[in-house]
Amino acid sequence: MTAAKYIPDDLDRGILAHLRVDGRAPLTKLADALGVARGTVQNRLDRLLETGALLGFTVRVRDDYDDITVRAVMMIEVMGKSTTQVIQRLRGIAEIRTLHTTNGAWDLVADIVTTSLSDFDRVLREIRMIDGVANSETSLLLSTV
Repeated sequence: MTAAKYIPDDLDRGILAHLRVDGRAPLTKLADALGVARGTVQNRLDRLLETGALLGFTVRVRDDYDDITVRAVMMIEVMGKSTTQVIQRLRGIAEIRTLHTTNGAWDLVADIVTTSLSDFDRVLREIRMIDGVANSETSLLLSTV
């Protein structure tokens, strides 16, 4: 079964919603909140992981906790039909946390996190040198409100 063929139902969406709030929630807490058996939650989590619908678990850190990071959003315009190749190259850049396709003037939006301004500058240059990248616009993220 692949992630593209797997369609989550209301229970799956409920599990994911609870995990977004507390990724460390015990199975029994999830089961109680959703009104199902613990084994049902375990089976659903296993299936979500197996199909690739759930990629893993992570830690969320308060934005102002780690002041040594530089965060930015970069909008990228791609030339012609090179989107697939550009995406493949961008996926190889570790500092790009998420990458989105979009419509309008920009083709892609990249969420970038680095540990210094010099690293940030290096990443921007690396992205702009990718064959197929026509234009970009980058905004530093200053605070979350």
